[in-house]
Parts: sequence; C-alpha cells; structure tokens
Amino acid sequence: MSEQSRHKPPVVPKGLHGITATNSNTKISASRIRTATAPLQTERLPTANLGLNSERMRFVMVERLMAQGITNDRVLAAMQLVPRHAFVDGALASRAYDDAALPIGHSQTISQPWVVARMVSIASEVPGATRVLEVGTGCGYQAAVMAQVFSQVYSIERIRALYDMAREHLRALKLTRIRLNYGDGMVGLPTAAPFDAIVVAAAGLKIPQALMSQLAVGGVLIAPEGSGTQRLVKIQRTGASNWERQELEEVRFVPLKAGVQT
Repeated sequence: MSEQSRHKPPVVPKGLHGITATNSNTKISASRIRTATAPLQTERLPTANLGLNSERMRFVMVERLMAQGITNDRVLAAMQLVPRHAFVDGALASRAYDDAALPIGHSQTISQPWVVARMVSIASEVPGATRVLEVGTGCGYQAAVMAQVFSQVYSIERIRALYDMAREHLRALKLTRIRLNYGDGMVGLPTAAPFDAIVVAAAGLKIPQALMSQLAVGGVLIAPEGSGTQRLVKIQRTGASNWERQELEEVRFVPLKAGVQT
C-alpha cells in the first residue's frame, strides 16, 4: 500500500464479479476508455455516489493517468470502472480521485491511482496472464482493479482488521474473481502457486525469495524495494532457477512485514 510516489512521469499527449474469502504516446479518447477491449465481462457496480459525481471524477482521473503515461487499455478501463471512493472513509470521499495515497487506518494507505495503474499494467504485460497474486490487500481497491484485468486474483493481507474491511468492500461490490486470504504475505500462497504475476504493495529491504519462487516461468513480479529510498523493481522468471531484475521508478510505500497482526 503505497504512499505518494515521488516519481514524476513525463507528460505525453493526452463489471465486476464477487469474492470468496479464504493490494503511449497515443491519445485515448473517452469512448475508448469506456469500451477498451478486456478479457472479462464487466458491469456497473452497485455503489452509491456519496454525493459525488464519481463517474465523471473517475473519467478525469483516467485522463490524468493517460497524461502520466499509462497506456494499457484494459487497465484504464478498470480504473474508470472501479469506484475508489467506496474503499475509503466517507470523510475522505471527496479526495478519492486525487492522485494521492490516502490513510485507511492501522498505519496503512490506499495507493495513489498512478501507482496502482503502473503496477497492474506491468503485471498485465505477461502474455495470457490469468492467475495473479497480490501481497497486501489493504482496503481491497487494487484487488478490485486487478479483477477487471485478470480472471483469477488471489490476495493476501496480514492485518486482520484490514482483511475484514477488504472483505466487506469487495462483497458490497459483488466481486467473484478474488480469493481473499488472511496470512503472512512474505511467504505468499504456495498452495495456489504458480502465478503468472505477483504484485507486492509494501516495500521490503529485499524481495522475498519465497515470492519469486511462486512465479511461473515467464511470469513477472512487481514490487517496491528499499527503506529510505525505494524503487519499483520488476522481476521476470526466465527459467527454473533464473530471474531477471529491472529497477524502475522511485516510489514510497509502507514497509513489508512478516507474520500476522490480529
């Protein structure tokens, strides 16, 4: 769950289903955002506007994401569809579509929209990716976005109160493609592995080998790494015992911790 990213990308031209409990340079038109081709059927979510014209605010948010360099049609369509205001406290609803991380309690945050879009876009680069793992569910927003892009989303949260919060949010939206788990994210979900992609929403000093080992060959892991200075790191598994590493933008996330918190 990220705090505000310090990365400033270069400016370029400018449905959902339920939960089982167990984080271009080409201009894209408004119609393209609404009808972007995606492998999943989507539908209007059953959430109130809370006094906001949230559909219009999401459209403005998506336009901003495109100006910041996000070009993946499926990700843009998912960001347009999922109501971010439904995942934050009502007192913060008016800020839900700002490009900012917001507090969700327990010293955690909901990641800023650009970070969510960037990480999910990288995960979706894997050809034919369907089975993905999110480490750090938080309030459930990123999992909801991922469920619009991938057909099987597993998500794990170590803080019990946030697990319960995410479960309520996702049930309210009638999502079905998410398998939510309460447990230690640093060990992943070995019983459900391998995964085509893994998205880690908290920063460790080093990416856990357990998570890297749960990638399918050809799969991608995207995670922040570091303490004071953090960077997004992309890991691709190229063989049974081989991984390639690429460092990306500077970001700021809450720390990745072991164990569970009741």
